[in-house]
Amino acid sequence: MKDWEKDTIGIDFVHEALAVLLERGFDAESLLNAAGISPMLLKAPQARVSAANYGQLWSLIAKQLDDEFFGMDSHPMRVGSFLLLCQSVIQCETLGSALKQVLKFMRLVLDDIHGTLTINDKFAQMTLHEVSPAPSRAFTYATFLIIVHGLGSWLIGRRIPLLTADFRCEEPRCGADYKIRFSEQARFGQASTCITFNASYLDLPIVQNQRTLVNFLAEAPANLLVKYSNRDSLNAKIRHHLRRTALTEWPDFDTLSRQLHSTSSTLRRKLHQEGQSYQSIKDNLRRDLAINHLSGSRKSIEDIAVQLGFADPSAFHRAFKKWTGNSPGEHRRTLSSK
Repeated sequence: MKDWEKDTIGIDFVHEALAVLLERGFDAESLLNAAGISPMLLKAPQARVSAANYGQLWSLIAKQLDDEFFGMDSHPMRVGSFLLLCQSVIQCETLGSALKQVLKFMRLVLDDIHGTLTINDKFAQMTLHEVSPAPSRAFTYATFLIIVHGLGSWLIGRRIPLLTADFRCEEPRCGADYKIRFSEQARFGQASTCITFNASYLDLPIVQNQRTLVNFLAEAPANLLVKYSNRDSLNAKIRHHLRRTALTEWPDFDTLSRQLHSTSSTLRRKLHQEGQSYQSIKDNLRRDLAINHLSGSRKSIEDIAVQLGFADPSAFHRAFKKWTGNSPGEHRRTLSSK
């Protein structure tokens, strides 16, 4: 399993993805079951699902609606549109020319929302424009940006670091996940929805080809959702550092600071600026690992507790219930009852 597949996604994103499907009277429960997501998790506000399962749900909803934009535009983005989009930009020479082609394509297939790319000195800005004067759902903006930003990042073989990410809508309950996916500088209730990045990225060459496109499409859309999340934040860097270290050898804060070539006070201050603490990062990583173990393996709960570094199963039970609202046993039974 790739590192990005081990990430988890908040249950609010599942609710958002299902919204139009439910409005149109489709059976959401069968799609959830087919994606490996128990419908019972919808009743747990703190629940999270694996990136792989959520990616499967995206694909199933798109096929059910015959719309890869999930019914959020008056003109559907028919299934197969994303494939055509990828094929249309794979021959571009630079990211700049590819993004212009992507935005032109999106304007052809959608009626209510489109994007423009402008360059101001050293910065590039992609702004979304809408027919309606009222803001759309955050999920609408996120879906558009995930498609464009994720595809652009894949084309150049690296994430396009976002300097800012502004959204017209009010902050959703899963606002923290938006900061993880886009930028820790994500802001809501802004005058327009836009992302900014260093304009020098527009000159980077396209490094993908028809052969690599096959593998990319096989992993989509899950790879778009989390693989190109914000990896530049201190939170992401510490998670990556810990993932390469056995849990029994996770460093204390002072040791971590030295390993990251920082002082303890500087590291603590930077984490505070991101609204994080070392303990919360360790807890969230353990939570994600636990969810993946419980849903993707037959290991006993006792073995998982030991593997995650808990002194005894009861400590793991208490921690998991605090993280998700359910005990490990309840979570596994919920999955098995789907």
